[in-house]
This record gives sequence, structure tokens and C-alpha cells, in this order.
Amino acid sequence: MDQYLRVLQGAGEPLEIYTEIAAALADITTFPDRIEPIAAAASALPDPDLEHLRFALVRLQVYADIHRYENIEQMQWMKYVAQVLERAIYGSLMLESDSSSGE
Repeated sequence: MDQYLRVLQGAGEPLEIYTEIAAALADITTFPDRIEPIAAAASALPDPDLEHLRFALVRLQVYADIHRYENIEQMQWMKYVAQVLERAIYGSLMLESDSSSGE
């Protein structure tokens, strides 16, 4: 879970919501139950934190792409979680791609 928190935080300050996202990444089977609580927590964030959260989700996607061949399944899950949350919270993806399958 520490790896996920590190990627989410990047060079910025940690947000409490990162812990919930990292928990979903650590046990992907819990993700469906966590989508709504994460989205609700995001809707309560002030705009600067909401922007930091979006870049955290983008960082997850970039990290998953860079490390995709180290653990294909884990990286696909990471990218999937980040994209689902970004769409649920923001309505679209910042990084649109032709192949959103996670290759």
C-alpha cells in the first residue's frame, strides 16, 4: 500500500483520500464498494485539493504505463482504478488515449 501512497502523493502533500484509493488498489476486489465513498469524499474537497487529486490519478496512470511489463495484471488494475475514479469524479480523462485497455 505504501507504493500506491507514494505514487498518489508524488512530490506534494498527502491527502486523506489517498488512503482510501490505496486501499482499493491493494485489494482490487473491494474497489466496486469504494467508488461511491471515494467520489463523495472528492466532492467535499476544496478546489486546490481536487486539482491535486486529479494529478494523483494521472500519476497512477502514467506509473502504470511506465511499469506495465513488471506486473501486467497489477498495472492494469492500477490504471483501471485511476481511470474509473477520474471519470466518476471529473467526467472525463485528462490523458485520453486511443487504447484505454491498458495494453
